[in-house]
Amino acid sequence: MTSDVVTVGDTAGYKDIITVMRERRVSAVPVLDSAGQLAGVVSEADLLLKEAGAEALGGYLISTGRRGEKAKAAGVTAADLMTQPPVTIGPDESVVTAARRMRDCRVKRLPVVDQAGRLVGIVSRVDVLSVFGRPDTEIRDEVVRQIIGTDFALDPSAFEVTVSSGIVTVTGEADSHAVALQLADALRHVEGVVDVRDRISYPRDQAKAARALRPRAPG
Repeated sequence: MTSDVVTVGDTAGYKDIITVMRERRVSAVPVLDSAGQLAGVVSEADLLLKEAGAEALGGYLISTGRRGEKAKAAGVTAADLMTQPPVTIGPDESVVTAARRMRDCRVKRLPVVDQAGRLVGIVSRVDVLSVFGRPDTEIRDEVVRQIIGTDFALDPSAFEVTVSSGIVTVTGEADSHAVALQLADALRHVEGVVDVRDRISYPRDQAKAARALRPRAPG
């Protein structure tokens, strides 16, 4: 995330917001209330509603069911113009969670707030996508040492792990079906992982294979 976040107060005027955006070269700014809590976000799209004018947008917004945007078009302060409640994320949530929330909520950025509701940073699409530039060797090292060896307390030498362009292929045997599923899921949440090719077996697979190979009694 970016911790140096430019913000405006909820009483900031339309022109003041535009000035801040131009000077800091950002397309949206979080809005803080009088207590310093995150109240909403004003984006370029919100400001364009004002530029178009409430009268010009009236019929269109009513016909599409977006009447709230007519009020924005008539607004003069950040409190009038902002989108609320803001879509946010916690500082300890994963990059995968951030990406899914951006996709599901159709937003380009996520304010990061702590448990007290204080703004501590902001995550953009560029921040989320940047993790996929992580080197394959670094991803493999985390998978082998941290995930397999430490988090799951398994023998790393019992697994063959390769990483190519962010795609992790793992072959080996886990103690059970549940462990195999949990391990594969954990690998998908490693930063920089694009996909996981799960080749993990477990004892039941071997039992089934043995039964399949066992010669049938003559009937």
